[in-house]
Amino acid sequence: QVQLVESGGGLVQAGGSLKLSCAASGGTFSNYGMGWFRQVPGKEREFVAAISWSVGSTYSADSVKGRFTISRDNAKNTVYLQMNSLKAEDTAVYYCAARRTIGGLTQKERYDYWGQGTQVTVSS
Repeated sequence: QVQLVESGGGLVQAGGSLKLSCAASGGTFSNYGMGWFRQVPGKEREFVAAISWSVGSTYSADSVKGRFTISRDNAKNTVYLQMNSLKAEDTAVYYCAARRTIGGLTQKERYDYWGQGTQVTVSS
């Protein structure tokens, strides 16, 4: 059974940085796509960034381009989200997700596995 465990969330001032990690286990991830999504109360979960595990192709939401970077470490089965120049509107619970293929990585409905989420709070 695939398991995803996020870490690295916390409280940071606006303009600061955080790096989220997602440790994946229980599967062979070479053909997977991995994504980060975020959600605030009362709103739908939204796409943040995604990466194809094998090729390393990346995708980002317009709202985070130039500020957030997704990457992966194949040896550690870990995906990262480096978040710089954080804004108050980035405050959310951030979720890691895994999809068994690499198509449709911006669409939350296509993901097969989800982590439990990690809270990111940006104070203004």
